[in-house]
Amino acid sequence: MALFIDEMQSVDDRELASLIAAFHRMAQRNLPVTMVGAGLPEVRSRAGKAKSYAERVMELPEIGALSPTESVQAISRPLAEEGVAICKGACAAVAAKTEGYPHFLQEWGKAPRGVAEESPITAACLDAASQLPTPGLDESFFLVRFERFTPAERRYLSAMAHLGPGPRRSAAVPDRLQRKVTQLAPVRNRLINKAMVWSPGYGDIAFTVPMFDEFLRRIMARES
Repeated sequence: MALFIDEMQSVDDRELASLIAAFHRMAQRNLPVTMVGAGLPEVRSRAGKAKSYAERVMELPEIGALSPTESVQAISRPLAEEGVAICKGACAAVAAKTEGYPHFLQEWGKAPRGVAEESPITAACLDAASQLPTPGLDESFFLVRFERFTPAERRYLSAMAHLGPGPRRSAAVPDRLQRKVTQLAPVRNRLINKAMVWSPGYGDIAFTVPMFDEFLRRIMARES
């Protein structure tokens, strides 16, 4: 029997400790039961704090975005199997735009095919198709997440978006909102539990998916 759990970062500390203890006991008894979980990288440190023997019970590999080389292969190989080539410049541009995020690679990887009239697909085709995935992703990917947030959480995310892409210091968000760090700590924790942000390093905060800052700036501009 296998137990599959997604969004492991949302499991509270007591439940996480209970899971680790239970599977430790089942491993000792050699029972045919296992668990597969997925969550943000902070699960690794939380598991160690929950039970000191967690690393002996669980394998905790980090599965992140695809590397630039893997991203290029993810775009070019399926095309090659259909006898279509794509120039290196276009591949590199898609890899950079999507930051190796698999779902975005699919969307931006297929967009140039809608405008290309012949092989190879060129960087010019990519430029012509560069805005095609945006409306669909806004509606089907970004907006469904955005609608789950409270007004306070939206203000926090908007402040992050205006600070630019990439990780930023957690203290920079309260500074922008003219609030104290302690006042916004509960909002930050709720957003982490909702898998929208994570802490890549001590005192840092970042979006869990690329381009969410661009979406927020678009939607805030429309609302204003």
